[in-house]
Amino acid sequence: MLFLLRDKLFPVLVFLQSVICGCAPDGGRGDFSQVRQDYAVRQIGRISKTVLIESSGFALANDQGDLWTHGDGGTAASLYKVTPQGDLLQTLKLPLVNIDWEDLTRDDEGHLYIGDFGNNQNKRRNLAIYRLSGVNFNQVDTIQFRYPDQKEFPPRKDERNFDCEAFYYRQDSLYLFTKNRGKGNWVKMYGVPARPGYHVATLLDSIKINTWITGADLSPDSRTVALLGYGHVYLIERQPGRRLFDGRKSCLPIPSSGQTEAISFIDNENFVFSNEKGRIYQATRKKPKGQ
Repeated sequence: MLFLLRDKLFPVLVFLQSVICGCAPDGGRGDFSQVRQDYAVRQIGRISKTVLIESSGFALANDQGDLWTHGDGGTAASLYKVTPQGDLLQTLKLPLVNIDWEDLTRDDEGHLYIGDFGNNQNKRRNLAIYRLSGVNFNQVDTIQFRYPDQKEFPPRKDERNFDCEAFYYRQDSLYLFTKNRGKGNWVKMYGVPARPGYHVATLLDSIKINTWITGADLSPDSRTVALLGYGHVYLIERQPGRRLFDGRKSCLPIPSSGQTEAISFIDNENFVFSNEKGRIYQATRKKPKGQ
């Protein structure tokens, strides 16, 4: 299989993962292990439809666990700060257009990033990430980018793997994960510089997961990546100097949560996520017996 990296063709070895938790047979990079018994998952709140029809992204707003969120494409270009229980605290109207906002992340300096990269038909040429700063995030800078391996807009139906609903920030870069609408179940991981301008994304890794990825986040200690899918949360341990999907991988089934859309760590082990109906859930890691 060939991917384009930095506008050149390079062979990329693709790996299959375990059918457990919606992945396919191991190809040498380790299986996803189930961690159902390690977490307690419960609904903790709900965002009213009068506030927001569909919460599409989460980012932690403060140490109290409040969250920034936003609506899906075509809704108001606004950010909403809500409590973990879903109560509205603040609404910020932004001087932007919500073409297809899909996820939120923040950096160590307090900037918020909005991913306007939803691309259902795989034909967009105006993919963007907005970096917000200043009082009430009133300063907006734009990061424009394109995928190095997309040459047609749209590609053939079986090659449509340029939709995206998930990203996180780390060390001056943004890491994006595709929502594959084409053939197979490949999730591609790209890197984009977290600075204004026009950039060509870098293809970094890929893995086969049998569900769409709709959200992502990185734990505060930068050790664990969480990818949100329909019915599962995939947890991957980062290993310095290696590709992300080489790390130890586990999978938390969340079968009763519905169509999930947004996820955010609240500390290094625990996280919250929401579904399209506005329900907010918390996954809490259980302490080993005797502690």
